[in-house]
Amino acid sequence: MTKPHRIALLFNANKVYDRQVIAGIGQYLTSTRVKWDLFMEEDFRSRTVGIHQWRGDGIIADFDDPVVCETLASMPIPVVAVGGSYADETHYPHNIPYVATDNHKLVRLAYDHLIEQGLQRFAFYGLPPSPGNRWAHEREIAFMQMVRADGLEGSVYRGSSTSAGGWGRAQEEMVEWVRSLPKPIGIIATTDARARHLLQACIVADVPIPEQIAIVGIDNDPIAQLLCRIPLTSVIQGAEEMGRMAAQVLHQMLHGGDCSTTRVLVPPVGINVQATSLHQPLKSAYVMRAKHYIRQYACLGIKTEQVADYVGISRTLLEEHFKRELKQSVHQTILEHKLEMARQMLGDAAIPLSEVAVRSGFTSLQYMYAVFRREFNCTPRQYMENVREGARTH
Repeated sequence: MTKPHRIALLFNANKVYDRQVIAGIGQYLTSTRVKWDLFMEEDFRSRTVGIHQWRGDGIIADFDDPVVCETLASMPIPVVAVGGSYADETHYPHNIPYVATDNHKLVRLAYDHLIEQGLQRFAFYGLPPSPGNRWAHEREIAFMQMVRADGLEGSVYRGSSTSAGGWGRAQEEMVEWVRSLPKPIGIIATTDARARHLLQACIVADVPIPEQIAIVGIDNDPIAQLLCRIPLTSVIQGAEEMGRMAAQVLHQMLHGGDCSTTRVLVPPVGINVQATSLHQPLKSAYVMRAKHYIRQYACLGIKTEQVADYVGISRTLLEEHFKRELKQSVHQTILEHKLEMARQMLGDAAIPLSEVAVRSGFTSLQYMYAVFRREFNCTPRQYMENVREGARTH
């Protein structure tokens, strides 16, 4: 039997993007007869120290890291680069195959989605310039090209790098930026992590989302979703496909193929549309503020009186505004939000029904059953089975 090829994976798996690329590489291995002995650091960090002494057969690496890019430029073994796309062709590494996430299409998907929500003003929340943030700069460039092509002026805010010591001041500055923007406006964040920061700033600034500011992130990071009080809309990168493609290219190189000029741009998979981007123009500022509060706290069991207190008017007046604007009561709006949260969780088989009831704000599993029967003419379990059956048929 032939010995397996020894392959090094240089990625920082603390990022969802890198983890998905690694998953794609794993999928390629399990779906083919390729035999690779994979090396990764024990803590899943990308380290290049000693890589030139490594006696291996090939490398797949994240070339968004300039240190990795520089270190591997002259390696005598096959190397496949993975990273962000560049508008300027000369920025790609020379004589190294490159599999890229298509930054222009990532931003285009987010931008088109915000346009479809009826928005006419747009902004971009990026990252401060640094050698390791070249991909973020490319997304910012793509955004500015799009708004200028439409004859618009786009606002760009880069903020500060995240650090515990500077976080308070950084958030204060972001709150000032949020308050200064013309509204309503749609904002594209260069990552879900930045989108979460923006979401927090909007809540601190008491700016309703998405009525005044609609937000779209990039990555579809489940951790970021868990940390957002309002569900975050996010563009889904084709990172797993990037991993599969990178593994396929390296496989060809290990068997004598010349892939030095290979360049593959992988488009996004789609967009996970959630509450932060579903802009709905509302005439009443009271309804706007009330819905902003409901999105944050509906699943904590709030009542109509608490919503009215937050808005600063009587319950009766608030109900009048809701009937006029939304054709439903405050209570119905709260219930609608709780049911939406429950329906989303029912699609995940790993979440027990009792936990779905608690997390979506129902006082008991029995009460959730009663509400589902009344609203959907089925039990939560039947609804869950219908969701999974629909997923299988598609």
